[in-house]
Order: sequence, then structure tokens, then C-alpha cells
Amino acid sequence: MSEVVMPRLSDSMEEGTILSWLKQVGDEVAVGDELVEIETDKANMAYEADEAGTLTEILAQEGETLPIGTPIARIGEADGDSGEGQAAEPAGPVDAGDPPPPARQEGVPPTTPPAGDSSGSDAEGPGSPADDEGGERVKASPLARRLAKDKGLDLATVEGSGPGGRIVKHDVEEAEAPSSAPPTPSTQPEGVGGAPSSGGTAKGQVQIQAPNKLQQTISRRMAESKATAPHFYLTIEIDMGKAVDARAAIKAASKEDDVVPSFNDMVVKACAIALREFPKANGAYRDGHFELYSRVNVGVAVAASEALVVPTVFDADQKGLRQIATETRAVAAKVREGSVTPPELSGGTFTVSNLGMYGIDAFDAVINMGQAAILAVGAIREVPAVRDGEVVPAQLMKATLSCDHRILYGAEGAEFLARVRQLLEEPVSLAL
Repeated sequence: MSEVVMPRLSDSMEEGTILSWLKQVGDEVAVGDELVEIETDKANMAYEADEAGTLTEILAQEGETLPIGTPIARIGEADGDSGEGQAAEPAGPVDAGDPPPPARQEGVPPTTPPAGDSSGSDAEGPGSPADDEGGERVKASPLARRLAKDKGLDLATVEGSGPGGRIVKHDVEEAEAPSSAPPTPSTQPEGVGGAPSSGGTAKGQVQIQAPNKLQQTISRRMAESKATAPHFYLTIEIDMGKAVDARAAIKAASKEDDVVPSFNDMVVKACAIALREFPKANGAYRDGHFELYSRVNVGVAVAASEALVVPTVFDADQKGLRQIATETRAVAAKVREGSVTPPELSGGTFTVSNLGMYGIDAFDAVINMGQAAILAVGAIREVPAVRDGEVVPAQLMKATLSCDHRILYGAEGAEFLARVRQLLEEPVSLAL
């Protein structure tokens, strides 16, 4: 008999939430089989068994949040003898010294995940139509399961377009829900935000939503970064005229199925080259000393359905524009499908955040913990500019560098930003 404990699935993970069990008590488990889906501080991912045998007992139920190292299941010998007498119900208190599971009080909603989330709700167990088809579990992302529950949609009737036939958000959105679908359950806990009191309220009814693990982590880290890192900001205006022409030429010369680099891909590449030349911009201030990183890994902020996620382009300084574009699109798709893995979200040494596609001209971004700076990129605008005493049309873009003054000082930050501008204004250097 061996215990399966809450694994550490990311470098910053301290606890995890059981989203759904992919094996049930009595199932045979092989090494590498997906055993349980866990929500970490960075992503939702399936944990693969590292031992073979029979799943004899499930100790942590769906929706429970437990610290790393807490037992969540037991696996016995393949013949099942060691699991004789074990029940499929939740186990009693864990051994002395182990962190206890979170208390469940009648009338108190669970702290995770948000209400209405089918991936952590006791209302939809492993045998429900959305999870099983003839006894075989339907592969679907947690977001797809939640959307399907909200629509009253049976996942067994949906065809998945994700890896290995996995059902993703797009598949559920495209599927038609049955006309008799039950109404979406309210995310408002009983007794909260109901009718105004006799005194009335100017805000009307209040809807309470509990943030998921990722949103909690983002909130905590952004608050820590803003509180501990002395931010200062440098804004520069970049003439993107040649970059616009270069991208048009690349697009014209590309085949139908070729990936055409975006302007953001050009920014990522320009930053990667400049980071190699300015080591402090590719470092961090930690515990009273400077950390300078040998690899240039640029994080690219991607807006997911419920949070802002930053997947990483590793060794961006060593990759061409097309490769950066291909990798960025692939990992951004994973973020939106909910299938991105913690390793793909780790290891960033610098971040690029672009809101230009929303028409934002300029903004100040909050530095990610463990980095020295982040570049906020605005929209490319065609505006009049003075060139050699004449007013001419120009394609201008503003970029703002947020710096941690403990490691990256004003002059160094300005030099780094000027180098990024130089590379973008002469984009032929990006291909070298």
C-alpha cells in the first residue's frame, strides 16, 4: 500500500485544489496514467501516477484544497488484496502531524473553487452525464466542464477538437444546449446580496464570487510586487514605420500556411536582444542581492477567460521571428483552452504586456515577482510627425518600461529602452 500525496506541480505552489478524479476506487492504475486533475497557483493540470496498482481509497474529495504533501489517495497491489475493506468515502482525520483538511461547516460555502464551477462541485460527481459515457470518463478541460454545466449540456454529446479529442471551451460554446436545460445556478451565496434592508442600499443586490486559485495568486503577487518593489516608469515613442513595411513584406512572401510574425513578436525579439546586452534588465532583486540570469526567457501576457496568464518564450534571444510567433500562438491557445502547464508558465526573466489591440495608447504595468522589469506596449497610431522640418505621416507606438529601482536604475533602464527602440526602428536587425 502506498500513499499518493498532493504533489508540487510548480515552483511556487504551496497548496492545490482537487478538481476531479480521473480514476475511481477499484480502477487499475498504470505508471503514467492520469490520476487526478489539480488546480495549482498557475494552471489546472492532470497529475500522472508514478506507481502501478489498484486505487483503493480516495482521501481528498473534489473541491478540497490541501497543502503539498497531504495524502490524497492510496494505491494498493494490483491484485487488490492490500485494499480489502477500504471504502470509497472520504477518510477520517489524517495522521498526527499532517495538515488537516479544510473544515466543512453546514451553511458555509467552500472557499474554492467559485460557486457554479462544476469541476469542484459535489453536485456533479464522477458518474454524472457530463463526466462519463458508458463508464468511460469524457476528456474535457475544467473550463469546458464549467461552461457545459452552466448550459445544461451533456459533454458525452460534444465532439472535442483539443489534443487527443479533449473537449475545450470552443467546443462547448459551439454546441447547442438542450431546450430543457435547467437554469444556471446562482453564484450568490444564500443570505448574501438579497433584497435591500429596510434602510435600502445604493448599490442594489450584491453578488459574491470567490476567486479561483489562479486569481488568488495573481492578487497576492501583484500586491506583493507593488508593495515591495519600488516601481518607476520610463515611456518612449517608437517609429514603427519600417516595422510595418517589414511585416507587410514578410506576409506577402509567406505561403498560405506560414505563420506571419505579429508586431508583438517583433517587440519580444527586440527585447530579447536588448536583454542579452543589459544583464540587470534580465535579472531580479531577491533577498538583498542581484540575480542575473543566463537564459533570456520572455513572458508574454495573455488574457484568459478569468485571469491574466503569462506563458514563456524560452531562449527568445536565440530564436527567429517565425519561431517566436509559432510558439507564442501555440501557448496562447493553450492558455485560452485551459490546457497550459505550469512549466510553460515558469522561468520568465522579463515580461511583455501588449494592450495595443484594444486601442490603448500607453499604460503602466506591474512588475512580475522575480523580475526586474516589464514592458507595456500600446497601439500603433498613424499620426503627423515632423521630419526634417516637414510634417509627414508616421506610424508611432508608445512603450512604457516599469523598473524595479532596487536593481534597474534610471540610466540603465533608459539605455535598455533606447536599444529596444533602435531595434524596432531598424527591424532588419531582428532577423540577424
